[in-house]
Amino acid sequence: MSSRPLPAGFDRLETPVYLYDLDELRASHTRLRAALPSQTQLYYSLKANPHPSVVTKLRTLGCLAEVCSPGELRTALEAGFAAAGVLYTGPGKREQDLVDAVKAGVELFSVDSPHGLDQLDTVARRLTVSLQALIRINDDAPAPGQRMTMTGVASQFGADAAWVLAEPARFGPRGAVRPVGFHLYMGSNIVGRDALLAQFRQAAATAARLAGATGIQVRLLDLGGGFGAPFARVGELPPLDGLDAGIEELLDGTFPGWRDGRPAVTFESGRYLTATCGTLLTRVLDVKQSHGRAVIVLESGVNHLGGLSGLRRLPPIVPDLVWDVGGPATEPVETIVAGPLCTPVDTWARAAPLPAVAPGQLVRVPNVGAYGLNASLVAFLGHPLPAEATVEAGRITNVSRVELLRQTVTDASRGDQQWIPAS
Repeated sequence: MSSRPLPAGFDRLETPVYLYDLDELRASHTRLRAALPSQTQLYYSLKANPHPSVVTKLRTLGCLAEVCSPGELRTALEAGFAAAGVLYTGPGKREQDLVDAVKAGVELFSVDSPHGLDQLDTVARRLTVSLQALIRINDDAPAPGQRMTMTGVASQFGADAAWVLAEPARFGPRGAVRPVGFHLYMGSNIVGRDALLAQFRQAAATAARLAGATGIQVRLLDLGGGFGAPFARVGELPPLDGLDAGIEELLDGTFPGWRDGRPAVTFESGRYLTATCGTLLTRVLDVKQSHGRAVIVLESGVNHLGGLSGLRRLPPIVPDLVWDVGGPATEPVETIVAGPLCTPVDTWARAAPLPAVAPGQLVRVPNVGAYGLNASLVAFLGHPLPAEATVEAGRITNVSRVELLRQTVTDASRGDQQWIPAS
């Protein structure tokens, strides 16, 4: 989206507003699908962006849905995904959430421990259904090239491969739950064909080794994803040339029947599919000097974008600016870029090289279609959330806004405890 012109009528939108370009979303999907073997399937990880129009578009493009919460499941079902094709993941699951998911028709769950299998079996027996499980694996060592390691270290994600090898019976079938394969998600935001192939090669080899030790007949192999993409900076999606051929070669060596669906092989993506479709438009509220440093304060801060950045979990964000037509252009100076929240945490950058700006000018932050609004500190200090608008064929197709901080208060003085809201 960073190189695309803003849609007609954008200047009539109230800021802040997120724009999601569905044409760019389609192009990202086409690019990723071309980089994966045609026999494989692709899950969309709703955590990246659960906007209903984004989720619906990816369903129409052929993605499956990977969810890890009741809210994401509800969004997926409302977008038209079939419950039987949903993969429900997450390192810990409330029993009531499992009950609700099974009642909705979900049949496949990723579990991270023997307790996860037992818990799923309890729910399946109560509801008199049969369920399938993927055993999520935390491999012995991380694959090279990862930016955010999710395996090979002490983690809530997955069962250590050594644990599964030492006690294979604990990961076997239950009365109403059958393990049908393995789930290995080894890292996030991985850039480069070789780094991606390294993690997929290691994941497939580990799955083959565990299948032999446990006797689990692998019908489904989820190799994860981690496909990297730019975040809040100008840039394009990294090329994935040759990735499909490399994946085919490594699968031929570990699961020779995969081309005929033995096992079915899947990948996951959220960031690569959605990152470049999103742009945040927000305005400058104040401009000043402090201790010799230029400071600008925006309508948006870590409550609208980069909440994880505010908690020092992601690199600081340096926004690109879109000037008014005919506006001034001066030499860049080091500038503090902050949001409106009453906390020093609300700082996007301490020394962004920016030209002079004035209150009211528009700031465009590109490539925020993934981990944007829904990954921010949206409830902190109670500011309104940005609107969200979808764009297709250069025009705005819908505008919506999520309202937060509305509470339902019930009477806790009743002795029968019926005041506790039903789930």
